[in-house]
Amino acid sequence: MSPGTAESRGAVAPARRRGLADEVADRLRDAIFDGGYAPGAQLREVDLSAALGVSRGPVREALLRLEHEGLVRSEWHRGATVTTLTPADIAELHSLRGALEQLAVHQVCANATDGDLAVVVRAAERMAGVHDEHTMVRRDIAFHDAVYAAARHGRLAQAWQAIRSQVHLFLLTRIGAAEDAYLTHMPAEHRELAAALRERDATVAAELFAAHRRHAFDVLTGGGT
Repeated sequence: MSPGTAESRGAVAPARRRGLADEVADRLRDAIFDGGYAPGAQLREVDLSAALGVSRGPVREALLRLEHEGLVRSEWHRGATVTTLTPADIAELHSLRGALEQLAVHQVCANATDGDLAVVVRAAERMAGVHDEHTMVRRDIAFHDAVYAAARHGRLAQAWQAIRSQVHLFLLTRIGAAEDAYLTHMPAEHRELAAALRERDATVAAELFAAHRRHAFDVLTGGGT
């Protein structure tokens, strides 16, 4: 059959194995979230391939994946670097997160099972006694994962996943501005958020979530000073 036939035009190319690129992306993501690569740090393919013991191909694919997540930025004159959030980035994440969380809160209060809410409460409780800022951020994100899962809204969960890594970076940037206050206040704040959801009081919960977001935004922008 000639290349121009309908059957050949509709054929798909053979699938490529992408497991190694997935693993490299996971390791680089973890390194960024653990502070191994700070915002602005360069991510050179040749150095990463040597450190990870893989060829440059999987590294290149992994960096592209992290770029799509918003964790990495590529510029022709600098190559790949860990994203440094600009004031515009911070403002956009703050407003988008607010829109998503407002819907999530109302969906949780209307649709979550008691089991869903128990998971949210446990996620808040796991923040108690944490003394490492990177662990605290991971548990902060895990709490919000539980909230979006409890909303039982598939497309909302997908929207959260699209910005999840960037929110993680947002929180890492936030602890850089006020580490001690973050570690001190986060457990109690999240217990309060979880309690409002458990009571299914959408009005109170929405107000608490908004205040929670606004405090982080003020720390980063100087709005609270």
